[in-house]
Amino acid sequence: MSLLINKVPKVRGKLVSNADISSTSWFKVGGPIELLFIPEDLLDLTEFIENLSMEIPIFVIGALSNTLIRDGGVKGIGIKLDEKFSKIKINNDYIEVGASLLNMKFAKYAQKKQVYGYEFLSGIPGTIGGSIKMNAGCYGREMSDILHEVTIIDRINGLCNLSSKKLDMTYRNTKVSRDTIIISAKLKYYKDNIRSINKFNIKEERIKSQPINKLTGGSTFKNPKGYKAWKLIEDAGCRGLSLGGAKVSEMHTNFIINYKNATANDIEALGNIVRQKVYENSGIKLEWEILKIGFSNKGSIS
Repeated sequence: MSLLINKVPKVRGKLVSNADISSTSWFKVGGPIELLFIPEDLLDLTEFIENLSMEIPIFVIGALSNTLIRDGGVKGIGIKLDEKFSKIKINNDYIEVGASLLNMKFAKYAQKKQVYGYEFLSGIPGTIGGSIKMNAGCYGREMSDILHEVTIIDRINGLCNLSSKKLDMTYRNTKVSRDTIIISAKLKYYKDNIRSINKFNIKEERIKSQPINKLTGGSTFKNPKGYKAWKLIEDAGCRGLSLGGAKVSEMHTNFIINYKNATANDIEALGNIVRQKVYENSGIKLEWEILKIGFSNKGSIS
């Protein structure tokens, strides 16, 4: 058992030492996290952060749809917000959404309520909070287009609200640090009900063009300005390239899949080979879109 559990404040929520988080990740790979904390409510979480030593690292554990957990596991505390942090409230000006709510669930909710402007979220795996942190997007729309304000817990300033402008949201990036916890968001309410994306069914489009039924972490690399990552990977001859149990998808080359009991090291090493081949072919350095956490070497993290 991890000794870290003896160094943290008392909580009303759940604490799990050496917790297996790989089973909930989309890649289904990686080692355990030293300590997992599932807060009972916002007060429980706030008090925990206020009384936690700054020397102990924390990570937010969302849907793990765009995260690669390395084989050696993760030091520190993973904070998992459960369904209590997934509520939706529509008012006259904004839609308030909990950070743990899955994008696809919110997109379905908005469609049912005949509120439009959020259809693109059905094409983004993961949670509202995680998507805000990386300014996720697809089909010409991204989180910065719909976000008005976030409520966060900052390890220095505690619980506070930030406007979207203060997040410096750019392509697949924001200034939100890894240990900042997004609690909820206020999204712009499109009262005119103009459908932002209604030319095709996003779910059907993803099924036709992406390996969504495979063990994958979504788009592997960011699109360099003026280029499509998949095309650069294709031109470098990487379609179907494999290493260990990992393979570049033959359906969409910007997806790496765990097709044969891959390790996290297989996936990361294959990604780096792809980056090298693309650079040799085009002179362009691909940047990882997938977040990589933990240590590469296997073994106990206690």
